Amino acid sequence: MFFLFSGSEVLVFFVLSLLLIEFLKLQWMRRHFPPGPTPYPFFGNLLQMNFKIHHEHLKKMAKIHGNIFTLWISNTPVIVLQGFQAVKEGLTAHAEDVAGRPESRIFQILTHGNGVLFSNGHLWKQQRRFGMATMRKMGLGKKKKDYLLQEEAAHLSLVFTGKPLDPAMPIVHTVSNVICSMIFGHRFSRDDENFHRLIESFDTLAAFLNSISFYVRKINFVYFVEALLVKELEIHKGKRKLDENQHFIDYYLDEIDKVNADATYDEENLIQTVADLFVAGIETTATTLLWALLYMVIYPDIQEKVQKELDAVVGCSHVFCYEDRKRLPYTNAVIHEIQRYSNILLIALPRMSVKDTELLGYCIPKNTVVLSNIDSVLADPGKWETPDQFNPGHFLDKDGNFVNREAFLPFAIGHRVCMGELLARMELFIVFSTLLQAFTFTLPEGVKEVNTKFVFGSTMKPLPYQLCAIPR
Repeated sequence: MFFLFSGSEVLVFFVLSLLLIEFLKLQWMRRHFPPGPTPYPFFGNLLQMNFKIHHEHLKKMAKIHGNIFTLWISNTPVIVLQGFQAVKEGLTAHAEDVAGRPESRIFQILTHGNGVLFSNGHLWKQQRRFGMATMRKMGLGKKKKDYLLQEEAAHLSLVFTGKPLDPAMPIVHTVSNVICSMIFGHRFSRDDENFHRLIESFDTLAAFLNSISFYVRKINFVYFVEALLVKELEIHKGKRKLDENQHFIDYYLDEIDKVNADATYDEENLIQTVADLFVAGIETTATTLLWALLYMVIYPDIQEKVQKELDAVVGCSHVFCYEDRKRLPYTNAVIHEIQRYSNILLIALPRMSVKDTELLGYCIPKNTVVLSNIDSVLADPGKWETPDQFNPGHFLDKDGNFVNREAFLPFAIGHRVCMGELLARMELFIVFSTLLQAFTFTLPEGVKEVNTKFVFGSTMKPLPYQLCAIPR
């Protein structure tokens, strides 16, 4: 007996067979990875996640599958670390093994594998080591560099007049000028058109939006940034004196001049490293300061306690330096709690295993992507007494002394920990203390409520808001 099938039936049979084969293939592959939700052909787990890797989805999955589990993006496995213990052990037990970055096509187009943020291997190690050493040579963390932050904090204070104001752009200008001063040796006027476009460019480059029009716009901004940085580079070439290095570009140009066959120092890497410092340094610090002022409006009793400590310890006309944090435990605790509670990154930039390794008892093959849910660390109920509340007491002992906490990891951990961590800490302390010394922040007249929801992006920004800064 012969069975005749129509063309549509053959096509359906073929598609179903293909789906079944792909499904069985995925089930076979997942045997070698930590447990996780069942992946489906072609989509992996994207359907279950509504096509977004959201920290709340990860939290729910961790309750089912444990603090290390596997997500599948199509047929590519992604290892997720959830909670303090998993993140710490996963990124430090074999830190060298998980120090890579996934080699995304879009970032390869934008960075050509140069710089610090998205580079790998010997080039990354050398660029990062140079960056860290140069910041130390420039005096970062010492009093002689505090003046840059003091100057910008003073400029920011002039913006506040007591009238309702959206603080977003003034804060971004302040943070941007700190980095400009360190790298270029000069600040920009707030009215400078190139400065505005530079800030807009880095704001765009820091966003991770998935649309063709966005990428076209992004590439246009890359060209502008490169042109501006090349111009700054040429200015420094003409001015520099080898025995009078003060700025990042000067130190890098000296390194280029050294003859070393193993070196990766060239102008392309210089430009990309500078761009990386801007992208990483502006967005995170500015966003944290925006949350800081918003929380002071929401929690006026905490704002008042900070001001009382500042008045009692340093007085009303003190110019802050980073060392002052040791004398101001409550203020320091509030700043740390702002970072913990605002939790602006949620999920750290992805890592990649550079060799076959082991994570929390599981064998992980080379070139596997590893995600760390920082939100689950900064709100780990096993590490924080009141994780869902804004509570500066998290960083104070019973005698009111400041105490650090091992689960305070806003800058991540391991070999890829944020290179600008010290600069960010200095900026947050000096700018926040300067503003709280000079002003009391309140809601504009007639405004009764504050929206604390965040805008989901590369950092979790507060929704636009206005406040009044009343001179004290």
